[in-house]
Amino acid sequence: MGVIRGLLDRVVLLCAVVAAGCVPSFIAQYRQRASGRLDQVLADLAPFQQIADREHSGSLAALIQHHLQSGDASFHGEGAALQSMVDAADRLRALLQGLDTDLYHQCLYLLLHGDPRLARATWALFEPGFALTLQGALFALCLGVLLWLLFLGAWHAVAWLLGRGRDRDGGAAAAAAAAAAAAAVRARQA
Repeated sequence: MGVIRGLLDRVVLLCAVVAAGCVPSFIAQYRQRASGRLDQVLADLAPFQQIADREHSGSLAALIQHHLQSGDASFHGEGAALQSMVDAADRLRALLQGLDTDLYHQCLYLLLHGDPRLARATWALFEPGFALTLQGALFALCLGVLLWLLFLGAWHAVAWLLGRGRDRDGGAAAAAAAAAAAAAVRARQA
């Protein structure tokens, strides 16, 4: 059992470090996707911004409000769609600003504030890569060791639980054997 644990131990450590080393690549691809989406939203809003420049003193919010106050249902719906695009642009700007930091804080930001749909879309087309920067290597090593320690903790917890069950059963078997031995001694004495 010790050989299996030792081998599994090394395999888990190696896989954890390699997987953690791919995290910077995922974050870079996530940022590229978010930046592309922001560029697309801004391109879609550009004609409306030109209308706002001509008709509403450059205020896109005033143009949207004008659309929303309209009695025409399609014009009103267009205002809601415009507001949705403006909100999406604001969310994407905030996301990109939150990712404009070091690798550790980028990872933390994605865990706490990331866009799940954007993460799924990035994962669907993710091309693994290993960052060969000092920061990327340290990140891979630290996260890999953390995952390895979690594995070791789980391994030892399961072994302890199985050992306790064996001790309980073994203790009952030992007590039964002692009782049988004592009964045999009494039978010989009698």
